[in-house]
Amino acid sequence: MDILKQNLKLKLILIFTLTVVSLYFIFSKPVKLGLDLQGGMSITLQVDIDHVIKRQYEILASDIEKKLSDKKIDVLSIKESKEKGITIVLLDPTQTNNAINILRKEFPQLEIIADNSGIIAKFKEWELKRIKSQTIKQAIETLRNRIDEFGTLNPNIARKGEDRILVELPGVVDPERAKSIIGRTAQLEIKEVIDTAYSKEELLKKYPDGLPEGTEILESVEKEIDGQKIKEWFLVKKTPIISGEMLKDARVGMDNRNKPAVNFELTSEGAEKFGEATAKMIGKRLAIVLDNKVMSAPVVRSRISSAGQITGDFTTQEATDLAIVLRAGALPAPVYILEERIIGPTLGKESIEKTVKAGIFALALVGLFMIYRYAISGFISVMALLLNGLFLWAAMVILDITLTLPGIAGIILNIGMAVDANVIIFERIKEELRKGITLRVAVEEGFKRAWDAIFDAQITTLIAAFVLFQFGTGPLKGFAATLSIGTIISIFTALFITKVFIDLILGGKKQLKYAF
Repeated sequence: MDILKQNLKLKLILIFTLTVVSLYFIFSKPVKLGLDLQGGMSITLQVDIDHVIKRQYEILASDIEKKLSDKKIDVLSIKESKEKGITIVLLDPTQTNNAINILRKEFPQLEIIADNSGIIAKFKEWELKRIKSQTIKQAIETLRNRIDEFGTLNPNIARKGEDRILVELPGVVDPERAKSIIGRTAQLEIKEVIDTAYSKEELLKKYPDGLPEGTEILESVEKEIDGQKIKEWFLVKKTPIISGEMLKDARVGMDNRNKPAVNFELTSEGAEKFGEATAKMIGKRLAIVLDNKVMSAPVVRSRISSAGQITGDFTTQEATDLAIVLRAGALPAPVYILEERIIGPTLGKESIEKTVKAGIFALALVGLFMIYRYAISGFISVMALLLNGLFLWAAMVILDITLTLPGIAGIILNIGMAVDANVIIFERIKEELRKGITLRVAVEEGFKRAWDAIFDAQITTLIAAFVLFQFGTGPLKGFAATLSIGTIISIFTALFITKVFIDLILGGKKQLKYAF
């Protein structure tokens, strides 16, 4: 008997400790509220997958030309497009079969065929799917990094269909700034300047026979000089000296006019590459290009290695936001806002008030039913149910789970499921009592017999919740999270806490009036 009392004491200490710890977390940190409760912004973005595919073909065209050149096969022309893939015309058509064999071996992701126009290389279907999937994943990760630095708490970012992304920003107070940070591609490139002019037409006149191979024309951002707004046009080399992938850090600083600018630092690889290039370009101009626009074009005065500066008549906030998107990395493709919705906090407040009332009403009805049906043990189940709710709320805080309107529905559903486990236990105990055995033995046998039924029921619920969490979007994830955590806690409260409380009330009694 002393051992039983000692075990009971330890179990009560465990329950007391869990209760105190739960209360500590609940009062030290508020639970995060979702978009539907807190208000905020919802944006649906479309990712320009075609841009990525076209860019991949451009890179491959260069690789293919180099590979064939290494094998002593001369290429007359090579063109790429998203629709047709890469079209290769050889200087010597008799080498077509040899070239096809080489390309099939070196580029297994491409389907290589020959027709009247030359050799056609196109992505295989599995490679296209991989590119699309990888682009969306990379875009989601980049957006998450940006939003985390932006300071918005608990964003929901999820894939929506084949080429769309849903971004939900609870509590956002500056929608325009949020859209600017989210929608900016932020592709940083530093390119060598070949020539400049103050109009595109003037620049094109210098090259009536066509632009030099491997070059392109880019416009600059508009700048104010001596009270006049001026835009410059640059002929630059297409291939950048370095790009944003070699960026290590970006911070707000001041330029030589004491205006906000963005200071950037390169990785060791980028610094080495940049240093080698600028050492050969002293006296020439470098174009610092952001999203295909020249932000500034300083003259190289000496070898530059690990650091640089982006100027552009920024405000402090513009420089801050640019530093954020550069640190987070460039989006793999341009994104376009298809739909945006602003949800006010009033709707969320009303939702919380109504669902809290519904939860209290449900708890009260369930509690009254259990006390009426099972007397003392029914009251015990209500106490266990209150602890269930306390532990669930603390778990949400500890695990940093967002509370959504469907999540509250999951909590209310959990009330019924938690009581259901107690009902199974109590009915098993009553079945044992009808056999004429003592209350103590009936309790032990009832809990043993109820275990399998409770476990099977809760496991199936957990499987369903896992599927919802894995494949659902924000609101469904909220429901699945509260349901799954509540289910696990319900098993604990029904089979452990309820048993401890019953043992405490029973003591050494063999019978107890109104026990069940």
